[in-house]
Amino acid sequence: MPLDSIITFTSASIFQEDYLVLSDVNLDINKNEFVYLIGKVGSGKSSLIKTINAELPLKFGEATVADFKLHDLKRNQVPLLRRKLGIVFQDFQLLIDRSIFENLKFVLGATGWKNKTDIQTRIEEVLLKVGLELKGTKMPHQLSGGEQQRVVIARALLNDPEIILADEPTGNLDPETSESIIKILHGIQESGRAVLMVTHNYSLVKKFPARTLKCEDGKLLEIQNSSEINNEMLE
Repeated sequence: MPLDSIITFTSASIFQEDYLVLSDVNLDINKNEFVYLIGKVGSGKSSLIKTINAELPLKFGEATVADFKLHDLKRNQVPLLRRKLGIVFQDFQLLIDRSIFENLKFVLGATGWKNKTDIQTRIEEVLLKVGLELKGTKMPHQLSGGEQQRVVIARALLNDPEIILADEPTGNLDPETSESIIKILHGIQESGRAVLMVTHNYSLVKKFPARTLKCEDGKLLEIQNSSEINNEMLE
């Protein structure tokens, strides 16, 4: 694994149960890199994300994520790996019966935080990072879609992950709000974390260019020239 790599796949095959989704996957993502993952529906994007997250097992080939070897991962290592990852979902998955602060507190409690002062400080820190420092007492339904997505990003940052996996984070948002979310994610990358973002949003990829990978015909390909990207690739 190269010195600066945080995600490495070598001759890997990605399966969804017994169905081969992607073959001969070779991939290196560095610690402070922003990468788009594009491709048509069913092309393997989510399966790759789920393999990185150890939701799907790696059956063939080798892969290392944040120093964990996916091809030799023990069950008791999975929670340790996932603490190195921050997940940003399209559909938010917030607990609707509790405040934003309580949503974040629940995650910290579930991952072993016990000191009340430390919990309070960490929640304040991540809300500040996403511009929601005054929204901790609000309920999810009191926030706009963009604000809820910012909460999801704050939640992903709680345990200071090395990698952010963002699966269609702007899928349910209007263009202006989508741009604010992508700017936050780029800011996270600039702070030294790797960000891998699945998207179908052609205008965002064009406006905020970054290294782009494409799932197509059972392969993971790298697009060498961003001018080659067109709307048809993402739909």
